[in-house]
Amino acid sequence: MTMKRALTRITYEIIERNYEINQLVLVGIKTRGIYIAQRIAQRLQQLENVEVPVGALDITLYRDDQKEQVGKPELHASSIPESLEGKEVIVVDDVLFTGRTIRAALDAIMDFGRPQKVALAVLIDRGHREVPIRADFVGKNIPTSSAEEIIVEMLEVDGADRVFIHKKGEA
Repeated sequence: MTMKRALTRITYEIIERNYEINQLVLVGIKTRGIYIAQRIAQRLQQLENVEVPVGALDITLYRDDQKEQVGKPELHASSIPESLEGKEVIVVDDVLFTGRTIRAALDAIMDFGRPQKVALAVLIDRGHREVPIRADFVGKNIPTSSAEEIIVEMLEVDGADRVFIHKKGEA
């Protein structure tokens, strides 16, 4: 799978589903979701000649598993370019797994206004949901076992674009 092809697929699906591109806001979940959202926005600019705002969402304080962690959580500021009130928001993340990250993101988004519509775009859907959440736009479905994890590396953070499966417990 090439990342570029998967992101292009997502972009075309967004266009095909008749989104009001001028009412669209992409919100990437920190960290890699932000870069994926930016790349989708660039493709929308190239294809539709419309500049779509991109926001960054930190869901740290919205996670339901924070109580289990020792010490203070590391906080990063969310950066939403405008009110989400009445907008068509697409939440963007790298990997959809249990759905808990997306549940937290939905809670966080409501603090920035009530969108008209919220959709979800993910680069990889690996299954294993714990909450009833599904992606509206998927770059690639990669079924995994619970002993595996999907690692997404991006040029902006890791120096290269690649996706691989890592078996937990292996070096």
